[in-house]
Amino acid sequence: MEIEEALPARPSALSRELRVVAARERGVGAEQLPWIGADPDLFELFYREHVEGVQRFVARRVGDRERAADLTAEIFLAAIESADRYRPRRGTPKAWLYGIARVLVAEDRRRQGRERARQERFRGSALLEADDSARIDARIDAEAQSRRLYAAMERIPEAERAVLELVALDELTVAEAAAAAGVRPVTARVRLHRARRRLRAALGTAATELEPGGAAAEPDAADPAEPAPRKEERS
Repeated sequence: MEIEEALPARPSALSRELRVVAARERGVGAEQLPWIGADPDLFELFYREHVEGVQRFVARRVGDRERAADLTAEIFLAAIESADRYRPRRGTPKAWLYGIARVLVAEDRRRQGRERARQERFRGSALLEADDSARIDARIDAEAQSRRLYAAMERIPEAERAVLELVALDELTVAEAAAAAGVRPVTARVRLHRARRRLRAALGTAATELEPGGAAAEPDAADPAEPAPRKEERS
């Protein structure tokens, strides 16, 4: 049974300063991440390091500016609330954050079509300056082609599609994508191979846009069998 380790109640000023200095020099790593919920300076560094990537992740999947702003804010709020439970063996900070983003975007999709009491919550747009709105609009426009490809990807089984999105669209490594999806790297590689094969069959040469550098993929090898999942793996 896994035992969660609590953060020290009162970190010294020196240890806090050392964490911030290390994060400024090398980015917020596994040692600093559990503290972003308690240290505003660390959170600001973490936010600045990842906000553009998260905005791109959301923009590829959401075509509405206000909803994209809401989701981006919700992803970082969830990161703050769960940071003290982060463990390095679960993946890099980037993979951990994209795992949160993946879950929240999926939940948002499921909420669509159901009525929500919007009057009782702040909209992301209410907190945006005009320049912020323009930047989000520009990002949504820039990701329009990705969203068209993403719509075609809806026909791919969800477990395979999730790995393809994380690697090809969000530029995670296979190991990071595996951590974000909650599976072993070998499972992620098999799912990635299958997803690319299915997409090439559906779109032909258009699928080369999802290959690194836009280059055409190598001819298909025999379709590998997916390893039996461990108990802790989720689809």
